[in-house]
Amino acid sequence: MDLKARARQLKTDIPALFLCLKSKDTPVIAKILAGITVVYALSPIDLIPDFIPVLGYLDDVVLLPALIALTIKLIPKETFALYRKKAEGLWINGKPKRWYYAIPILIVWAIIVWMVIIVVF
Repeated sequence: MDLKARARQLKTDIPALFLCLKSKDTPVIAKILAGITVVYALSPIDLIPDFIPVLGYLDDVVLLPALIALTIKLIPKETFALYRKKAEGLWINGKPKRWYYAIPILIVWAIIVWMVIIVVF
């Protein structure tokens, strides 16, 4: 699989991981790792900022695909195949309009900002 095909596959795998979070067939450890992966993929803040030459894109090119691959290995193959198929049709009519999926990400970053403010002041 070439790099462009793999990048297109990631666009399907991340929503599939989100859908696997709701499944009863997904083991707890896989749900935790899938949650971390989805939050990190959707977060506007990277572990290594993108403005740092070379290293800035390292997390996007290496870390995120590694998290996705590890999470997929922990999910039963039949379960992930089912949700991967469901995720393929998720973007047909444009991006989903469910803004409330961003609430957990906003809460996590609000807590981080609050903790930084507490430490600094």
